[in-house]
Amino acid sequence: MWSKSWILTQIWQDVLFLHWPVSPKDLEQHIPQELQLDLYENNAWLSAVLFKVKGQRLRCLPPLPGVDSYLQLNVRTYVTYNGMKGVYFINSDVTNRFIVQLATKGGLSYRYSKISIKQKENYFSSSSLYHGARAERFKISYQPIAGEIISSTFDKWLVERYHSWSKWKNSLFRIDIDHLPWQLQRVHINIESNTLAPFVKESIQGIQPIAHYSKRKQARIFSPILEQK
Repeated sequence: MWSKSWILTQIWQDVLFLHWPVSPKDLEQHIPQELQLDLYENNAWLSAVLFKVKGQRLRCLPPLPGVDSYLQLNVRTYVTYNGMKGVYFINSDVTNRFIVQLATKGGLSYRYSKISIKQKENYFSSSSLYHGARAERFKISYQPIAGEIISSTFDKWLVERYHSWSKWKNSLFRIDIDHLPWQLQRVHINIESNTLAPFVKESIQGIQPIAHYSKRKQARIFSPILEQK
């Protein structure tokens, strides 16, 4: 798929996708001006993606203890740049402080958060707490429904994204990833608390999202590319 070599690989395990429609006006000021929101039926979409990172390693190196596994919660929206579709990560919360230090030096919006995921058979419960200017809390329980779904055009639009952009100083960078298409399941969810993305005027608190679950995905991540002005 790619002519260049990947630099990092990860396994994403027990991936939970949650998607909310929001007003474009609520998001357009929170993305770099070079990017455009990618709308679906005139809505912008905000997604929270919760998962376990396993087996993280650099190309040609074994996993390094202490940085090879952690929990992650991404808050993202959908964007385009020069006709290319992808995502913009508003926040990426992780449970590893060293990963946060490395990522923020590279201009990525990583934050340290207290995240837990507990599993009993096919039932999961998770909570997240970020202490910042505004505390952001997220508490949810969920149960995947057995059986892979046939993904609709909209399902694919939400999850099949292979490019992301970040703004560092005055430069826009793109990061490409590669993995097989998602095998999705429906999932029963119960959101007990949600103060993610507090800047959204029409709060996503109390609004039931579209939800997907996927058991496992191995991904390869490529070197950042500087977008030409």
